[in-house]
Amino acid sequence: MDISVVIPLYNEAESLPELEAWIERVMKENNFTYEVIFINDGSTDNSWEVIEELQQKNACVRGVKFRRNYGKSPGLHCGFQRAKGDVIITMDADLQDSPDEIPELYRMIKEDGYDLVSGWKKKRYDPLSKTIPTKIFNATARKVSGIKNLHDFNCGLKAYKMDVVKNIEVYGEMHRYIPYLAKNAGFKKIGEKVVQHQARKFGKTKFGGLNRFFNGYLDLISLWFLSAFGVKPMHFFGLLGSLMFIFGFISVIIVGITKLYNMYNGMPYRLVTDSPYFYLSLTAMIIGTQLFLAGFLGELISRNAPERNKYQIEKTI
Repeated sequence: MDISVVIPLYNEAESLPELEAWIERVMKENNFTYEVIFINDGSTDNSWEVIEELQQKNACVRGVKFRRNYGKSPGLHCGFQRAKGDVIITMDADLQDSPDEIPELYRMIKEDGYDLVSGWKKKRYDPLSKTIPTKIFNATARKVSGIKNLHDFNCGLKAYKMDVVKNIEVYGEMHRYIPYLAKNAGFKKIGEKVVQHQARKFGKTKFGGLNRFFNGYLDLISLWFLSAFGVKPMHFFGLLGSLMFIFGFISVIIVGITKLYNMYNGMPYRLVTDSPYFYLSLTAMIIGTQLFLAGFLGELISRNAPERNKYQIEKTI
């Protein structure tokens, strides 16, 4: 099979018939063998009934229905598990992503050898309340991930090699960082294509506002930390704890030497325990010890993790 199109959706019943017909037309024009996998993420409208009707008309349509709303990442995860195509395309169900982009995305994967191609909606029709946070977020994501050539990490329209989706785990809200997940899994050839962005035709945006914006930053920090120190937590906590302990220990010595010096020279002095610097130093030593122990516990957990020896192997001979 050439292409699997994975489409997570929530309350998009009105747009589904037009989207499915559009995809079918593009596939037939280019003689692709394909499947369309709709992931109904706990919709409260009649989205699932529409998917069932589409499946009866077109055997290439498949569907997955969640009992409740889990989010976009779980939807993509389930779609990736079921995808059988050589190239996997993801897109949103709101008709803002154009299926006419599929042939070129497929060509970039198959002929240009990209592992992943992300769409870039250079010209957007979203309100400023969505576009401005998106620009700030993407600038930060480029800096943290090291993927300098991407302008729109969160674009729903992407194309992947089969190997990519089978070797990454999309969970929580990590769908925003699939290029970063792919890079961490060893897929380094990541490209970008300018794609058409269309104004929403039906319904209303599911953009979560500032809450989603800040959650995105927290997820990015988590992903960076796990990729950098997830296997060796002692490298972070142990180093930071050691520095804190050494700083506190040296400070205690300085406080003690200062008192002895003043005593020896007949100068006024006070008890070590009367000095606030003593307690600050002691606190630094305690925090340093706790950080070191956190790193030690992290190492024990990492050593006993079931996937500690799971590696990405491209091929064997």
